[in-house]
This record gives sequence, C-alpha cells and structure tokens, in this order.
Amino acid sequence: MSKNPKTDEALMLAYQAGDTVSFEELYGRWRGRLFRYLVHQCGNQARAEELYQDVWLKVVNAREHYEVAAKFSTWLFRIARHRLIDHWRAAGRDPATYADGGDDDESGYLEAVAAPEVEEPQRWLERKGLAEKLAGALAALTDVQREAFVMAEEGEMTLEEMAAICGVGRETIKSRLRYAHAKLRAALEDCR
Repeated sequence: MSKNPKTDEALMLAYQAGDTVSFEELYGRWRGRLFRYLVHQCGNQARAEELYQDVWLKVVNAREHYEVAAKFSTWLFRIARHRLIDHWRAAGRDPATYADGGDDDESGYLEAVAAPEVEEPQRWLERKGLAEKLAGALAALTDVQREAFVMAEEGEMTLEEMAAICGVGRETIKSRLRYAHAKLRAALEDCR
C-alpha cells in the first residue's frame, strides 16, 4: 500500500517545523516550473538564475512566518512575481505595463528551453526546430500574456489564483490567457 504524497502546504509546514527533507521535496516539485516561469518572463537565463535563487532564499527566510492562506504554488509564484517586478524597476522598466516584450539579451533564452538531445539526429533536429519556434512564439507574446500562459502551464494555477497573484480581475487573466493561446496557435499552426 503506497502512501499518499504530502501536499505542498503540508511539506512547507513540516519544513517550518525543521524538517529539511520536506523542503528538498518541495524544491524538487517546483524547481523546474519556477525556473521556466522566470526564464520566460525575463528572457535571459543568467538573470533568471539570479532571480530563481532570490525567490528560494525568500522562501527559506519566510518559513517561520508561513501560514496556509493559499495554495503553496500561489504563494511561491507571488514571491517570484514580486521579485520580477523589483527586477524590472531596477532596470528602469515600468513593471505595471509588461507590454513592450523586453529588451533583455535573449542569448540564453532558446538554450534554456531547447528540446533535449535524442539518439536520432533527424528527430533531434525536428524537436530542436519546434522548441525554437515555441520559444520564439512565447517571446513574441506581451509580458502579461506570457506570464498568464506560463503560470497556467507551469504553475497549474486556476484563473482565480493567477488573478490574485497579478492583482487583476479574473476576466482580465482569462482574456490574457485567451490572447496568448490564440497567438501561440497562430504562430505554431504550420507545425501540425
């Protein structure tokens, strides 16, 4: 008989009580999704790594005051989003608009989301081309559309959770997500 896995919230409470193994499990569950969210939002792998470390440091430092007021993922992505806003402000960019698509160096961006190598060269080239096309399509979205899409896909969040994190209404998030899906479908139409 297998045990039911602990919820993220239970793991965070266990970590709060001193169980470092619980933190390692939480980190393992969320590291990839959180990192991809940051990479997609800032478009630069090196900068995303710095932000990523900052977010997890904030999680560690906030553990003593953690309360289950929302899903752990909502709490984690809210920390990440606030760290991104601080980053944009420091760069002299208006974080409230997230509309210009960013001017960050994207040299590490495609590399971070490229498909893994496989044995067959032809298949690898096809997957690499698709990954590059998807990365380009994601980069072409406005920041708010990309944020909504990545939160939904990587964070597996509901519209209500995303709206709470972003500080906007449910319908606004729904609209951003709808536009993101439409733009991605149009950009990737020839890949079907």
